[in-house]
Amino acid sequence: MSTTICQVMGFLVSLLGVGGSIMATAMDTWSTQDLYDNPVTAVFQYQGLWRSCVRQSSGFTECRPYFTILGLPAMFQAVRALMIVGIVLGILGLFVCIFALKCIRIGSMEDTAKANMTLTSGIMFIIAGLCAITGVSVFANMLVTNFWMSTTTSMFQGMQNVQNRYTFGSALFVGWVAGGLALVGGIMMCLACKGLIPEESRYKAVSYNASGRNISYRTGPYKVGSGYEADSKARKGAGYEEAPRSEDGRRSYPSKYDYV
Repeated sequence: MSTTICQVMGFLVSLLGVGGSIMATAMDTWSTQDLYDNPVTAVFQYQGLWRSCVRQSSGFTECRPYFTILGLPAMFQAVRALMIVGIVLGILGLFVCIFALKCIRIGSMEDTAKANMTLTSGIMFIIAGLCAITGVSVFANMLVTNFWMSTTTSMFQGMQNVQNRYTFGSALFVGWVAGGLALVGGIMMCLACKGLIPEESRYKAVSYNASGRNISYRTGPYKVGSGYEADSKARKGAGYEEAPRSEDGRRSYPSKYDYV
């Protein structure tokens, strides 16, 4: 899969995920009344993050928003915060991803800058997806706990005092799917970032320098000799005296008997 296709697919999948998160947050069917024990009822109740609604058998629906914030449970407010944070990060990631697309050229933007922007948008999409999944899961856990508590209370009080029980609404499933799409889109954007990095910047050039002084070598004519002249001159020092030569040209060195 080429980098451009992976990047565009990640953008589209993330767009669906962010749109689904916005839709799930605005829906009123996070929890719906359980009709298992009472399938025929004149009033059907369902609740969302922002208001609760009642639908009568005649088709008339009345919704009442939550006018208070302090009176709501802490976990309920945490779910609201997680969904809002996920939506904000998702929208920001979409704006960054639009400018980071390889098929769109804006001025003289280099591929390295596009790679950094792609990675940034991918991380934003991943965090947005995790926020949506976490918020929906926390609300689902609240529903499960309240459902079994209501069931236990009804068993001890009798069937005449049956309380309204709520079960999963359609908004929960929309939120789970949207969070998963945003998470997958973010992973695809992070994978596309690797293909946008230029080849020459992936490897760092290593230079090796000599540890000693810089030595310059000069080329010049070579003098042919016996090879002993330079060494003999280098070995000369204070107190050095050349030995006398004999008649046949050889040097004569004093023996040990001459010093006696």
